[in-house]
Amino acid sequence: MTQPASPPSTPRPAGPAWFAVARRAGSRLLLTLLGLLAALWGFLWLTGEVREGDTSRLDSRILLAFRTPGDLGTPIGPRWVQESARDFTALGGFSALTLLVVLAVVILVLLGRRTHALVLGVTVVSAQALSGLLKLIVDRPRPALVTQHDLVYSSSFPSGHAMMSPVVYLTLAAIAAAGHPRPAIKSVLFIGAIMLVIAIGVSRIYLGVHWPSDVLAGWTLGTAIALAASLALARTAPNTVRPPSDA
Repeated sequence: MTQPASPPSTPRPAGPAWFAVARRAGSRLLLTLLGLLAALWGFLWLTGEVREGDTSRLDSRILLAFRTPGDLGTPIGPRWVQESARDFTALGGFSALTLLVVLAVVILVLLGRRTHALVLGVTVVSAQALSGLLKLIVDRPRPALVTQHDLVYSSSFPSGHAMMSPVVYLTLAAIAAAGHPRPAIKSVLFIGAIMLVIAIGVSRIYLGVHWPSDVLAGWTLGTAIALAASLALARTAPNTVRPPSDA
């Protein structure tokens, strides 16, 4: 005796899953926007404090903390620390960042990711122009309190190294992580970029070529620009790497 065939199972609606994904994406965009606004506010507040001279005492105290007591010409630590500081500061210099960005743009174009290449190029060029303009407007002298251990040619505020390093390295991390299915890889990319940005900024203070408030202002404005670039990437090219489909 044959048993009646069971009715075909109806697939579950995918609506709730898509809604959860959309909600998470909206939350990330909201957090990015809030971070951008907070960074911009921090930069504007710092600019006002610097122009009024309210950061001078704390700037001097921190700068002197990086010098050997009784010898303001010698940074603290052994010789290799000074060499490491020069190595890190070079990674935020104009030549190194320009070479890195040009290579990244060429590779992105060859990979067919022209939108990413465009966002990266426009972001970096705009940030570099803004950095130069702000230096001319604020026109803050470099620290004369300690001996400078690097060649400098422009005014002090904001630190160009501290500003351009998050613009380049955080934006590159966002491009590399865009749409990647593994959160661990994204975390490594952003943590590595943040550590490098911090090392570059601290090296500018250690070498005596920037006041700490110069570096902090560079970090805040550079981070705001990098977050704006990430918003542009989310709008124009949200997914570049898709997770493999199950067999």
